[in-house]
Amino acid sequence: MLKKKLTQLAFIVWMLALPIIVVGEDNLFTIKNGKKSGQLTTFDLVTKEKAVEIKPGERKVLVDYNEPGIINRLWMTVSGWFWRHWEADQPNDPTVLKALILRIYWDGNDYPSVEAPIGDFFGIGLCEYKHYMSKYLGMSSGGFYSYFPMPFSKVRIEVENMHETQNSFVFLNANYESLEKLPDDAGRFHCAYSAGTKEGQEELPVFETKGKGHFVGCCLSMQSRQPNYLSYLEAPEYIYTDNQGTEPTIVGTGLEDYFNGGWYFRDGEFYGELHGVPVKDALRSTIAMYRFHEKDAIYFNKDIKMSFINHRPSLPFKYSSTAYWYQEQAVPLPYPLPEKDKLIDWYLIRDTDHQSIP
Repeated sequence: MLKKKLTQLAFIVWMLALPIIVVGEDNLFTIKNGKKSGQLTTFDLVTKEKAVEIKPGERKVLVDYNEPGIINRLWMTVSGWFWRHWEADQPNDPTVLKALILRIYWDGNDYPSVEAPIGDFFGIGLCEYKHYMSKYLGMSSGGFYSYFPMPFSKVRIEVENMHETQNSFVFLNANYESLEKLPDDAGRFHCAYSAGTKEGQEELPVFETKGKGHFVGCCLSMQSRQPNYLSYLEAPEYIYTDNQGTEPTIVGTGLEDYFNGGWYFRDGEFYGELHGVPVKDALRSTIAMYRFHEKDAIYFNKDIKMSFINHRPSLPFKYSSTAYWYQEQAVPLPYPLPEKDKLIDWYLIRDTDHQSIP
């Protein structure tokens, strides 16, 4: 009898050790009915050209699609930020990553719900390319990617080149799921850009909007003029929901604490699935950070505002940020893009040229 019970117990333990498989939407092996996939691309089937050349001052439409669906992966790359062995006499300037402006329009609107420099949209606003990978955004060995799902009834994607002299070839592939009709609760994806120079204790605005939705993350690049200075990280987050910015709903303990670090990111650069620090250069007082919210998404029913505010003495700093959220309807963005002569605005830009021939 004891041997039988031990055998049964061993079987139960073995069963509990097996992976738990739940049949559902997220399993790769589940056969789904009625699904259709497509890809929006800059590749031209007629000319066989892969990319769209955008010269200084030009603004071009890369995608114009008028049926409902959900973009589940957006990949891009651009030329101009590294020396090209196949065009050795052509100039290159990494600030093109700040001067190429990505705009996405949903549902036939005449205003964008995504507007940001390409470098900033994909996580680093410092006019440099840095390999890093997260669940939703990244720069991976020459490419730029986003896995934020983006529902649409119609979609138009544009890129404008605001650089003075640098042309760029822009490549794009956007995988989407085609639908006859979007779910009624499908929110629209938004990305707001904010940038400027602030006094030490001056408010750093990340984004604000009116309506119903949820905030899912932000990327923030910062820099001070004085070397070895990171005291601008003393600024905790202030998040106001459904009270027109009168009383913070969420307050933190420090800027690096919001990004899940501590002590000015004491152990340096890292990148994780939902948070990371792709760039930390203490000597040049320069940093780039990201954090995404899943189960900790911040919900709002009427309005939301987010800022970082430093209450300690601090030197002036420069910053650029991108905020990401979903809202019931596509709405105009809260802040205008900086003027062209203010778009590239750092105390210094690091020399980060890249090997041309792999």
